[in-house]
Amino acid sequence: MTKDGGKQDRKAQQYGVTPQSVDFNDWYNEVVKKADLADNSPVAGAMVVRPYGSALWENIQRWLDDRFKATGHESLIFPTLIPMGFITKEADHVEGFAPELFTVNKIGTEELAEPYVMRPTSETIIGHMWSGWLNSYRDLPFLHYQWGSVFRAELRTKAFLRTSEFFWHEGHTAHADESEARGEVRQMLDIYHEFCRDVLALPVVRGEKTASERFAGAVATYSIEGMMRDGKALQSGTSHYLGQNFSKAFDVKFQTREQREEFAHTTSWAISSRIIGAIIMTHGDDFGLIMPPRIAPIQVVVIPVGRKDNFDEMVAEGEKLAAELRAQGVRVKVDKRDGVTNGFKYNDWELKGVPVRIELGPRDLESGVVVVKNRNGDEKETLPRAEAVTGMTARLDGIHDWLLERATTFMLENTVTVDTYEEFKAAIEAGKWVRAFHCGDPESERQIKEDTKATARNVPLDDAEFFNEAEEGVCVHTGRPAAYGKRVIFGRQY
Repeated sequence: MTKDGGKQDRKAQQYGVTPQSVDFNDWYNEVVKKADLADNSPVAGAMVVRPYGSALWENIQRWLDDRFKATGHESLIFPTLIPMGFITKEADHVEGFAPELFTVNKIGTEELAEPYVMRPTSETIIGHMWSGWLNSYRDLPFLHYQWGSVFRAELRTKAFLRTSEFFWHEGHTAHADESEARGEVRQMLDIYHEFCRDVLALPVVRGEKTASERFAGAVATYSIEGMMRDGKALQSGTSHYLGQNFSKAFDVKFQTREQREEFAHTTSWAISSRIIGAIIMTHGDDFGLIMPPRIAPIQVVVIPVGRKDNFDEMVAEGEKLAAELRAQGVRVKVDKRDGVTNGFKYNDWELKGVPVRIELGPRDLESGVVVVKNRNGDEKETLPRAEAVTGMTARLDGIHDWLLERATTFMLENTVTVDTYEEFKAAIEAGKWVRAFHCGDPESERQIKEDTKATARNVPLDDAEFFNEAEEGVCVHTGRPAAYGKRVIFGRQY
């Protein structure tokens, strides 16, 4: 994965992280910890998100929250605990989540007559409350969402990707008819796609999940799928049309204009903190993170370079430069640490993935210049100070474009089209995504997963940005007619 293996490996060892090319899993775990994103917790399977990781999540929340409100959605807050009886009301739902549930059986020393579960998701309790709020078609649509934690037991945990407690928003909406509900599902999927592409520089494939990969209790599930640098897929967001399944289970019904009683059509949708894992694994390199500039907690770090007798003066000048950048709308930090070498600081901020580093020393100050280095490049530039400041927004946009192009090229180059099962197995074993016809039989998908550890990621939508070509053919596994009028994306997943 590196141009000069020996030189790059020595540099990576200096940073203290295992190169991706040596062990991608170790690289990921070390970056999460050493870049101060998260740490292990005393609660099995859960993580502690440190300030740098929390600032990243806050930026993600802020953008999405503004977008939700702009489309008419309102936030609310529900309890973390849900009565066990609610979970069992929707048969497919309980079957889908039963192995993952955390239960609460006592309050103090008193046994509960009915246990609670820590919410794995909130369709059930929200449906219960909606049944009391909804009377007439005039009340609809309900456009709601909440931010919070959910709890699902995980056997093999990995920070941000799979933890027993993780963070997300969950959107829940109710509508008078199927058409409007399905429109909501697509609207949210497209917002997620926009967010990934235009803010996170992540290319993702929009598509519908196959029946065996649907959310428990859904009529249709749509996802955005991203390719990580090791070739694995990461489901980065989902949007579900739930039909009337939960409405019937929780009596969410209303009087129509014609005075008939009907059950509402509902949706749910979410992006979770695993999107941070996507950022790390799509954009990182052998030396750590590369933060997408538009979401980075720190877009520019200013490093004052001076001796003991003039260090305070250079820090003051660094603060002046930071103020000029902030006036341009840039998020800036001045590294004021004393007694730490400049080389350590450079390595530390590269590990944390800050998009741009500016070095400012006494000679630079005298000459009216600064030294600028992009995180995604090897070369430093010496620029007039005013030019570095006024050109920073364009520089950050250029880094965003570079990251998106690199990730897109990687995804396209590592996705192959196959027509035989032998080709399928060979491509999956080589760490590729595979585009293949499939008959839609869940038993066939189960056998493919057993053989190759690959699952159907999604069937790309007609207007998806990638892999949306209409085609007819025969199933790569069973030889039966293909079910979807196009090829399905398969890959190993996180």
